[in-house]
Amino acid sequence: MQPARESLIYKPVSIVDRLPLDTMFGAQRPIEVELGAGDGSFLIAYASAHRDINFIGVERLLGRLRKIDRKGQRANLENLRLLRMEASYVAQFLLLPGSAKAFHIYFPDPWPKRRHWKNRLITPGFVEVLKRAMVPGGTVHLRTDDRPYFDQMLEVFSGNPNFEKIHTPPELLRFITDFERSFQERGISRNEVSYRLRAGGR
Repeated sequence: MQPARESLIYKPVSIVDRLPLDTMFGAQRPIEVELGAGDGSFLIAYASAHRDINFIGVERLLGRLRKIDRKGQRANLENLRLLRMEASYVAQFLLLPGSAKAFHIYFPDPWPKRRHWKNRLITPGFVEVLKRAMVPGGTVHLRTDDRPYFDQMLEVFSGNPNFEKIHTPPELLRFITDFERSFQERGISRNEVSYRLRAGGR
């Protein structure tokens, strides 16, 4: 009988103090964050292929988080930790300033009705939050199936002079989410874009 593996779900001692990134993982490596990890399809595959990077997966639904935890334990992902919290709260209040090498934000809730657009994650204010949490030269990778929301993403980032639009690395696009796989099967197109924080953008 194999010994039980330690859960990858990290429970902060405090939700008002910054995360102790130097002790959360067994080794210090660059940090990448997926906000809204879903069932972990992207996160598990990408973290498995890049064990030289520490990944934080953020997901507010406990059932999904437990599923990712089981997958991560089976894959022996010592470079993965999971947080059950709201994405915006983690980015703004828990990540250390200048700590994230990359953010992955894939298929966030599009809130399609105009009166609900205020609830969307990608806003000018949130882009500023990401900027403060990122290292200079860090990247934000975005994907959505919702064209109006994608247009808003483009508008918001293009309006922030601290970010420059770049090509999403083809290698990154090989790793897909559960939503993405479902959309592909139904013939729904994906929109993707990436942005880099300029060296002087802090």
